[in-house]
Amino acid sequence: MTPPRSAARHAPGAALLAVPLLLALLGPLAAGPAGPRAVSFDLGAGPLGSDFAGRDVWHQLLLGGRSVVLVALAATALAYLLAVPLGLSAALTRRAWLEEALMRPLDVLLAVPSLLLVLLAAATLAPGPAGLTVLVGAVTVPDAARVVHAAATEIAARPAVEALRMQGESWARTALGHVARSMRRTLAADAGIRLTGALYLVATAAFLGVGVAPDAADWAVMVDRNRTGLLLQPWAVVLPALLVAALSLGANLLLDAALRAPHRAPDRKGRP
Repeated sequence: MTPPRSAARHAPGAALLAVPLLLALLGPLAAGPAGPRAVSFDLGAGPLGSDFAGRDVWHQLLLGGRSVVLVALAATALAYLLAVPLGLSAALTRRAWLEEALMRPLDVLLAVPSLLLVLLAAATLAPGPAGLTVLVGAVTVPDAARVVHAAATEIAARPAVEALRMQGESWARTALGHVARSMRRTLAADAGIRLTGALYLVATAAFLGVGVAPDAADWAVMVDRNRTGLLLQPWAVVLPALLVAALSLGANLLLDAALRAPHRAPDRKGRP
């Protein structure tokens, strides 16, 4: 059973994260059909007024989360699916040339701004949401792989890993069963940063019209297209911006609370 103090630590992050996640996952199911359009930037049209095209802002908020939230989450997961085995392979190999071959190309990519890579690729490929997920995940790999490599290199130098090698343990058992488990707190701390970066790239790409239509129901597009009427109808800009910020802040608060959770000492049978 989770102690009350631990639950209190997780509550702020969980509450902030729940709002954009629930809107992104359940919003389209509750949105229903679009109503008749009103005058642009009309505060009296619907519960939150109308946007630049006279559409109901609340209806747009319900529909606009999936393209931002799910793409950012999927891109972060994809980045780690590639970065973890790449970083572990470079850290655990005993061949210096292989480590150089795996990590030096990533250093080259790190010298180029991630957003520029996304825009250059999007200019030739014209990606949809799935393509944008792949692009954002791919440009996130170099940063994540460097973190994995640095953490795994320190763990790989410990006597326990050398003992596993001398016992003839397989690479998978050594890398995944010991090294990856030993750096899970490092990966959890880094995951919040990567999710924030992915949200920045996805939102900025959508803000620039990459991966989504210019009039799509998308939180980032809402901020872009409605900013001209910010003083007339602030909800069309403020609310989607707050939802994107809440996702990033909530995820980081939740991960920070998990990292601060004390480890329980194992019992007499060796169970945690």
